[in-house]
Amino acid sequence: MATRKPSIDQDLIRDLANILNETELTEIEIEQDDLRVRVSRAGTPQTVHAPIAPPQPQLQPAAPAASAAEAPAAAPSANAVTAPMVGTVYLSPAPGAKPFVEIGQSVKEGQTILIIEAMKTMNQIPSPRSGKVVDVLVGDGHPVEFAEPMIVIE
Repeated sequence: MATRKPSIDQDLIRDLANILNETELTEIEIEQDDLRVRVSRAGTPQTVHAPIAPPQPQLQPAAPAASAAEAPAAAPSANAVTAPMVGTVYLSPAPGAKPFVEIGQSVKEGQTILIIEAMKTMNQIPSPRSGKVVDVLVGDGHPVEFAEPMIVIE
């Protein structure tokens, strides 16, 4: 009995490549059922038909120390809300509209704090907890990577 090789959706790969061009990301990966597709500027698209393991944390090399004048703000704390997906961040519901949240503002759990556009879909990102916004770490219209800190809520 012959096994049928699943076909790859070429339109999906083109859409992912367009997202790379639009957002200036270097790599994008999606998973559906047992299909994983990764498109990268540096390599070729990869398709894997296998059970998907949960993502493993990756260690980042330590950055060189900056001078006091160049030192960035304090590193994001455990209270940082991280990006649940790769995409483009929007801090307001429409261009020119008031931002969802501002530094110093109190937020409630479940309140929309920003939008991430991924694959031409606007995904509202809710606050995981109630608290006060103490820092916004991303810029409006800028790309974010998976697990990148975006907003600090204490």
